[in-house]
Amino acid sequence: MVKKEDVMAKLKEVIDPEIGFSIVDLGLIYNVDIQNQGKKIVVDMTLTVKGCPLQYALTNMAKQKVEELEGVEEAVINLVWDPPWNPSMISDELKKRFGYATEDGK
Repeated sequence: MVKKEDVMAKLKEVIDPEIGFSIVDLGLIYNVDIQNQGKKIVVDMTLTVKGCPLQYALTNMAKQKVEELEGVEEAVINLVWDPPWNPSMISDELKKRFGYATEDGK
C-alpha cells in the first residue's frame, strides 16, 4: 500500500517554476490523506500567494505525480488557504540555504 512518504517523494518532484524549488520544500503541502487502501489520495496544499498565476499548473502537476504511484487510481488536490503560507514553513534544507535558523538552531 502507498505510504505518506511515497506521496511526499512524488510531490517533491513538482518544482515551482517561478521559484525553482519543490512544493514540498516550500512547505506548500499541508496534509496527505490515504484512502480506500491507497487507491485514492487526497492532498491539501496551498500556494505562496492567492493570486499565483501557476495555481492550475501546480495542482495539475501534483495530481499527475501522485497518480503515477503504483496502485493509486485517483488523486484529489485541494487548494486551501488556511493557515496562510509564510516563509517559516519552508524545509530546513531551504532555511539553511537562505540563512534562516532551523529548528535545531543551526
